Amino acid sequence: MTGLRERKKEQTRRAISEAAITLFLERGFDQVSVADVAAAAEVSKPTLFSYFPSKEDLVVHRFADHQEQAADVVRGRLAGEPVLDALLRDFLTGLTRRDPVTGLNDHPAVLAFTALVYGTPSLAARVGEYVARAEGSLADALREAPDLPEPRELTARLLAAQVTATQRVLALHNWHRIQDGGRTADDLHAEAAGDATRAFDLLAHGYGGAAGG
Repeated sequence: MTGLRERKKEQTRRAISEAAITLFLERGFDQVSVADVAAAAEVSKPTLFSYFPSKEDLVVHRFADHQEQAADVVRGRLAGEPVLDALLRDFLTGLTRRDPVTGLNDHPAVLAFTALVYGTPSLAARVGEYVARAEGSLADALREAPDLPEPRELTARLLAAQVTATQRVLALHNWHRIQDGGRTADDLHAEAAGDATRAFDLLAHGYGGAAGG
């Protein structure tokens, strides 16, 4: 029974979010009220807030699915595999499967969703909170890595910040080349993979040691 109850809750949560995003894309985030969303989803406002603490969370909760991804990669990497190699491998895999989090996805709904998020200041700010949590989770995982150089605390925090920023810049660069440049994900894939490889090479070796540096 618990499994069924949880599935129903997840269905309700998904229905509320989808109703909200549909309205936001049609009218704009600031032009839609929480009451509008509740009416469209056929739930009460208290019910809506029991699933989503804020109006922004109706949209950016999707980013929560990726908060632990980098940390999980570090903890689950192959024996002897360097941290940055594992994180690059994961990003390249995401590019291959056209994971929206890499920016390499040209589905109209994904492009519209990304434009909504980064074109709305309050949503972009909320995403920043999720990114900060992802950075903190990655730093925690890095502190546990036996091959992390000393001083471990500072190194973990610095590397987590650099990796998180690199992934974000790569994703936004990919999205802009599709959204504004008219590229397709298939056409861009090899270039995006090369960009990611060079970016992680910069992380590993610095500007002076990077190819062409």
